[in-house]
Amino acid sequence: MSAKIINLVLEQGTDFQSTFTIYNDNGSKLNLTGYTGKGLIKKSTYSSTSYPFSLTFPNRIGGQVKVSMAKTNTSLIEGGRYLYDVVITSPNDFSTRVVQGSVLVTPGVSIWQIMM
Repeated sequence: MSAKIINLVLEQGTDFQSTFTIYNDNGSKLNLTGYTGKGLIKKSTYSSTSYPFSLTFPNRIGGQVKVSMAKTNTSLIEGGRYLYDVVITSPNDFSTRVVQGSVLVTPGVSIWQIMM
């Protein structure tokens, strides 16, 4: 299974979430029972700074993975273009990158008023 490319827009200073459905190579939804996962945003592949997503499985049998980030964390990311990926690990410890792409972080105007 190759990673699906999905580009995201994250609005700085707001709560963010996105849900993906993961499919097997034959087109059926991947049963994610027992799986774990992680997802990160980075400015570049080699950047030492990363911003982790919270990752949950709202419908494991239906192949759903949700990434999210609270506004307290999105407010820490400067506006600009970033990269991200989501890696899941099966119960037998096999890791697969399932989603990847770019993240456009759009700076907010109101966020600075809220934070002061």
